[in-house]
Amino acid sequence: MDGIADLEQRIMAALARIDAGVERRLAGAPPSGPSPVIMAELDRLREELDEERMANAQLTERLKVQRERAERAAVDLRAEAVRLTVQVDEQALAMQRLVTATIRMREDLRRLRSERGQSVDPALIDKAMAAELDAGEALRAAETAELADLVAALTPIVQAEEARAHV
Repeated sequence: MDGIADLEQRIMAALARIDAGVERRLAGAPPSGPSPVIMAELDRLREELDEERMANAQLTERLKVQRERAERAAVDLRAEAVRLTVQVDEQALAMQRLVTATIRMREDLRRLRSERGQSVDPALIDKAMAAELDAGEALRAAETAELADLVAALTPIVQAEEARAHV
């Protein structure tokens, strides 16, 4: 886009020089009027000036369109970054729950093994089973988050394919 802005500035400078040259020629013309050669040159220069102005207007419009596209892309990228950050946070939370549940389950199982030869406290068995259930739920939550990520990643691809199929 810097190239377009630079080109626009160069065109504007050229137009200003052409305007100044036309004004100088008109100011230096004899009172009886310019000669036909000068008039032809003046008409040619005005035509070139009009063409340059039209080209400048087209470039300005293209620059405006490019800037709007860039702004929309930036907004889309920011929204995607926020969405991905939320997904990462959800996955981190699910993984932390899974780690915590697994640690509790290992501790309960270690206690159960140490009491294997002795009479086992039913509360300890209940506690171990609860830890195992918590670990299963945490694993399920982690898998659900992972599936949600897959669906989010595949949705734009599927939509693009559907749009292409309908065209």
